[in-house]
Amino acid sequence: MATTKEQIAADAVIDLSVARRLAMVVMGYIPLLHVSATVALIVLPLCGYAPLWVIALAPACLYLLPPLVVRLTLLVFPIADGRFRLTDAEFLRWWFTAQWQIVFNRLPMLEEILRLVPSCYSLWLRLWGAKVGALVYWSPGCIVLDRSFVDIGSRVVIGAAARLHSHLIMQSGGKTSLVIARITIGDDALVGGLSLVLPGVRVHDGQQTRGARPAVPFSEFKDGRCIRHKHWLEDEAAEDTDE
Repeated sequence: MATTKEQIAADAVIDLSVARRLAMVVMGYIPLLHVSATVALIVLPLCGYAPLWVIALAPACLYLLPPLVVRLTLLVFPIADGRFRLTDAEFLRWWFTAQWQIVFNRLPMLEEILRLVPSCYSLWLRLWGAKVGALVYWSPGCIVLDRSFVDIGSRVVIGAAARLHSHLIMQSGGKTSLVIARITIGDDALVGGLSLVLPGVRVHDGQQTRGARPAVPFSEFKDGRCIRHKHWLEDEAAEDTDE
């Protein structure tokens, strides 16, 4: 088969060794093992292969095991805010922590159940290592990825279907990198419905993001304005512009 220009470009962008690709594939089985263990804790007692009280361990396996594993991993191998090549150790660490969150990303109803109980979801995020204040309201359909990398103040409202993504995989200089940075939302702030909040975004106290619009990485919502900080791009000079 002839090599096309698109194939050459793809090979230049995705620069991973066979060993690293294999490691990522192996880690990709974590969600399946997580679900299988949870189901086994229910099925085995019902089939008479374990005491009935073992069923009570299923919710703990489903909801508590992943955040505790991720929290311990980041305590031993912390990931600082920054930009990392796919060949860096930080990328593989992030990939490992991401796999423990996949079940909740694919089955968002699991998180919606937690949100039915006031403060329960905020408490669960704290287990992942997030900082969440008091009286935070999570509207239906909101999504939080990289749950360990969000700082949220008190009396914050997260609008319906808002998305908080603390990581971004992007191309620069012909290579693909992982950008990861904490999202910070101050007290009494509002994240507009259907908005997309990307890595490094900071919403100051009492400010709000615009609904149904993405917030550029490392932008800052302050004094009623959105200030864009472009230092997150390696191939652009540091520059601030106001919207």
